[in-house]
Amino acid sequence: MLLERGVTDAELQAEAARIAAKVEAVFSTYLVGSGDGRDRLFEAMRHAGLGGGKRIRPLLTAATGRLFGLAGDRLVRAGAAIDAIHVYSLIHDDLPCMDDDDLRRGKPTVHRAFGESTAVLAGDCFHDLAFEIMADPATHEDPFVRAELVLEMARASGAHGMAGGQVLG
Repeated sequence: MLLERGVTDAELQAEAARIAAKVEAVFSTYLVGSGDGRDRLFEAMRHAGLGGGKRIRPLLTAATGRLFGLAGDRLVRAGAAIDAIHVYSLIHDDLPCMDDDDLRRGKPTVHRAFGESTAVLAGDCFHDLAFEIMADPATHEDPFVRAELVLEMARASGAHGMAGGQVLG
C-alpha cells in the first residue's frame, strides 16, 4: 500500500490517474443523454465534468479512507460525489453574477458555451448528482452510513461550509 512507506512521484501520479479514470467512469454512467430536450443539459454537464480537472478531492478521499482500513469502489464513489460538489461550485462561480470567467481548464466556461440558464441548471444538477451518488446503495450498503455521509456533505457544502465561505470572500 502506498501509505505504508514513502511514495514516489510516479506512484502518486499513477494512483491519481487511476482514481481520476474511475471518477470519470462514475460520472459517465450518470451523464448520458435522454434523447429528448434534456440532451443539451447533459452535454453541458459532460463539458464541465468530464475530461478535465486533477480529481484531487477523490484522491484525498481514497487516501483518507485507506488510512481507516476502507477500500474499493465505495471510496471512489464518495470521492466522485465530493467532486460533483466541486464541479457544481465551479460552474456557478464562473457565472456572470459571480466571477464572470470565460475559460475553465482551457476551454470555454459552461455559461459561455451553453448559455447562462443552462449553466445554472448544469451546476444545480451536479449538486443533485453529488447527493444521488452518496445516497446510492452502491456507495455503501448500510443506509445509516449513507445518511451520515449525506449529512456531512450537506454541512460541508452549505451555508456553514463552502457556500458560506464564498459569501465571506
